[in-house]
Amino acid sequence: MSTILIIDDSPTELHLFQNMLEKNGFDTLVADNGEEGIKQAVSSRPDCILMDIVMPGMNGFRATRKLSQDPATSAIPVIIITGKAQETDKIWGMRQGAVEYLVKPVAEKQLVQMINTVMAA
Repeated sequence: MSTILIIDDSPTELHLFQNMLEKNGFDTLVADNGEEGIKQAVSSRPDCILMDIVMPGMNGFRATRKLSQDPATSAIPVIIITGKAQETDKIWGMRQGAVEYLVKPVAEKQLVQMINTVMAA
């Protein structure tokens, strides 16, 4: 069973994504900020990470960059999930090490399909 780490400062979004993923057979871990997400990624080595962009403290771009630069976590695919639908954010996220980008609200089928695709790559 694959483990997905969800990093988002919104308790509502954490709960929503966690329910979607667990319903589809994934194990989940959650972190409510970038710093905690990095610690969890290093200690737990999830199969994929869902990363919010706008968070207090370390934002999702910085956290993604740190994960992609650390040999311990660089192979873990990061999917940025944000409420902002801006092409510049997508480009910036990919430059920081993300492999995909989704805009909230995310349909369950789309999310599960994307996770399966990036983990198979």
